[in-house]
Amino acid sequence: MNQMLQDPQTETSQAQPPVPVDPPATEHPRFAKPQRVAFIQACWHRDVVEEARIAFVKEAEARHLTHVDVFEVPGSFEIPLHAQILAKTRRYTAIVAAGLVVDGGIYRHEFVADTVIKALMDVQLRTEVPVFSAVLTPQQFHETEVHYDFFRRHFTIKGVEVAAACAETLHGLERLRGQVAAGIV
Repeated sequence: MNQMLQDPQTETSQAQPPVPVDPPATEHPRFAKPQRVAFIQACWHRDVVEEARIAFVKEAEARHLTHVDVFEVPGSFEIPLHAQILAKTRRYTAIVAAGLVVDGGIYRHEFVADTVIKALMDVQLRTEVPVFSAVLTPQQFHETEVHYDFFRRHFTIKGVEVAAACAETLHGLERLRGQVAAGIV
């Protein structure tokens, strides 16, 4: 049938709205060797921080990081020691830390956040095991449902971002170490 001869009114009344299509899944590169990642989660505000872990594990799987071991510590201040001990085992190719350091109305939160980040960097440089931080210090955090909801969503985003950073860094290190072994670099 010649579609030019169809009644335009009939054509529009029968038209269906387009069906939404999920975007095509991004195919992430695979690793030459299996990677094992340690995820250290602080338990202060667990219901907020666990959103980073959940999102991290999901995104990590999509990026072929399928071996993730989860460790819990009481608070963010305890993360660096666990990271150092885990890095020294040489079982992990990367370590990810997640925590929420809130301002309780005293200066201590800034000290804790600064100490944790500096200690995580020290662990990374001493052991040559990459350490990633999703330890966040919001400028304002009030124990209201609105803030809890906001930070749950924020930690979900940070979980995805830290998984991407982890996978991309591990791929980069895999290439770099191969080039060093081959005498290219």
